[in-house]
Amino acid sequence: MSGPLSGLVVLDLSRALAGPHAAMMLGDMGARVIKVEHPNGGDDTRGWGPPFVGPDHAPESTYFLSCNRNKESVALDLKSAEGRHALERLVRHSDVVVENFRTGVLDRLGFPVEELHRLNPRLILLSITGFGHDGPQGGRPGYDQIAQGEAGLMSLTGPGPDAPTRIGVPIGDLLAGMYGAYGVVAALHERSRTGRGRVVRTSLLAAIVGVHAFQGTNYTVAGQVGRAQGNLHPSLQPYGSYRCRDAIIQVAVGSEGLWARFAPLVGLASDDPRFAVNADRVVRAAELAAVINTAFADRSVDELLAELSAAGIPAGEVRTLDRVYDWEQTRSQGLVVEVDHTTLGTLELPGPAIRFDGGGRQRHTAPPVLGEHTSAVLEWLDQLDGRRTQDPAALAPDPVDAASGPVGAGRA
Repeated sequence: MSGPLSGLVVLDLSRALAGPHAAMMLGDMGARVIKVEHPNGGDDTRGWGPPFVGPDHAPESTYFLSCNRNKESVALDLKSAEGRHALERLVRHSDVVVENFRTGVLDRLGFPVEELHRLNPRLILLSITGFGHDGPQGGRPGYDQIAQGEAGLMSLTGPGPDAPTRIGVPIGDLLAGMYGAYGVVAALHERSRTGRGRVVRTSLLAAIVGVHAFQGTNYTVAGQVGRAQGNLHPSLQPYGSYRCRDAIIQVAVGSEGLWARFAPLVGLASDDPRFAVNADRVVRAAELAAVINTAFADRSVDELLAELSAAGIPAGEVRTLDRVYDWEQTRSQGLVVEVDHTTLGTLELPGPAIRFDGGGRQRHTAPPVLGEHTSAVLEWLDQLDGRRTQDPAALAPDPVDAASGPVGAGRA
């Protein structure tokens, strides 16, 4: 194993998507991630489907496979004395804990923040909630689509203001995971100076509000409430999706210089008084889109992309996912990785979005089957607890394959 977080141990107590995605990101960067699951069924997403793949006696959810690569699975009942004791040992030997329980659940299990930091003062706790852990609705359960609606994202998405639409992926969960991983890395940097851990908090609400971008300041500064308007940009034109003969093509004309080159391609003069400057084009966006659609209607996507590229106009095809994952450019960026799964054999999975020049993980491990690493991790804890008087550097076992035992260990 290698990567900038190599040597760190992340204890993943989370389930569903936001927390598991954060822990997976840390694992992608080299951390050893130990995922704790209930022995009866494990992570909720193991049952989210169809589709399921694999043998009838051991089906795997493709949803679970999407957010649990580079992890080991330990099956523990945290309501039992034995499970709590094992968790205590794991906390002592971890650098980061990731949890997305409802507010108060960890306390009821006997692991409030104060106890976690008593057990391990260097521990960083990432806590992800639906709407925040405090405030008038603190502790409210969070589900992605509900959060997309409550946080305003659906009001900005869809064909028009009367048809609010969710994003096609659970973007609130994913963003909360990304912000959470970002916060953990910042806390690890701080710990390198102070020697102490801290709590990092985010939520689905915070993550979605955090990406409102210009739509947020349109309201907070100018008092304008954004509304969904399909694929046409509310502040920049022409910028959106248009139909050609055999596909949907997107064009981004982001400056007046680009407009001067684009206008002749659709039969317009760049100084046409209807569309002379961006503000005019935004006001007449529907009229301009009709002109572009007419100009593109009899031309193929390949023809148009070549013509637009020659003119220096940013453009692209709207691809289906099969065309994304089969695309040479996608694969050239390491965005498809091959892993060996215990029951499914060799799989291709979507890969991490970050690469490091001259380093990073050399290989990735498949999402684990439930409890796959319980014995190996407990043996590792026995080794650590039995050798605590020795040199701490000697406590980390040699990295081995996830299928045969623990992958790294760490005290950073």
